[in-house]
Amino acid sequence: MENAQHPIGSGFGARSTAEDVLAGIDLTGKLAIVTGGHSGLGLETTKALSRAGAHVLVGARQPEVAAKALSGTTNIEVDRLDLSDLESVRQFAERFVASGRKTDIVINSAGIMACPETRVGPGWEAQFATNHLGHFALVNRLWPAISKGGRIVSVSSAAHGITPIRWDDIQFNSGYDRWQAYGQAKTANALFVVHLDRLGKDAGVRGFSLHPGKILTPLQRHLKKEDMVAAGWIDADGNAIDPTFKTPEQGAATQVWAATSPQLAGFGGLYCANCDIASISDDGAETSVRAYAVDPDEAARLWALSAELTGVNAFSR
Repeated sequence: MENAQHPIGSGFGARSTAEDVLAGIDLTGKLAIVTGGHSGLGLETTKALSRAGAHVLVGARQPEVAAKALSGTTNIEVDRLDLSDLESVRQFAERFVASGRKTDIVINSAGIMACPETRVGPGWEAQFATNHLGHFALVNRLWPAISKGGRIVSVSSAAHGITPIRWDDIQFNSGYDRWQAYGQAKTANALFVVHLDRLGKDAGVRGFSLHPGKILTPLQRHLKKEDMVAAGWIDADGNAIDPTFKTPEQGAATQVWAATSPQLAGFGGLYCANCDIASISDDGAETSVRAYAVDPDEAARLWALSAELTGVNAFSR
């Protein structure tokens, strides 16, 4: 089978915004679920989808905070969703399925980055549990309510290049490294849609992952200012000085493109960057994806483990 993991010449690029990629696209009558859709890239994603006519359900750990952040945005609703708590995930999904509605788009945008060692659930490492396992359980529980022709979008990162899945110590029981943990979680985000797409494409549901770019958002809450200054990201006043950084509107573009673009009809299970399909390379470039992050065998292995850990699998026989 031909490898589709290569650019298609979308006509968009690193400086395209969510508004740019939605130009001419009418989402009236569509329903999108966006996790973390009240902060950072999620907020810009929610606003852009809403302006294009979609009704957006925002899943947020603190609904009152989300509602305040989204004040003035039309076509939205907020419900409680804590991705680090599988019971909260179950309740969120069950409320939606019980409503009788269908969702056309699910964007897994929420996440944590480089946090101090934290354990959730039965002792799981928090970044893997929140960024990957919570979203894995969410999509599987929402499966009965995902429309034919729907798209599932998983926000990964170029940080997947830090490490493949650490099969010998996924939960970092033998020593914690916050960046290794983040990199593994982002690899998991990419692998998730590879196998989801394989399972779901016969039902007309396709999956995509992506690198949004480097953007200053609340995602950096666990990083010290002096570390970001030393890295050349910001100046002493907190202003972005790295010319490769994007605005939040630009950072949201690739996930919105992956969720809505007719250019991706017939595609699925792919990793995207700068509003296009990325190429496979080990060169470390932000516009490429490591082979291990789109490997179907790795994806199937991770799916089986995730189903075992969460006790959720919409495709189990």
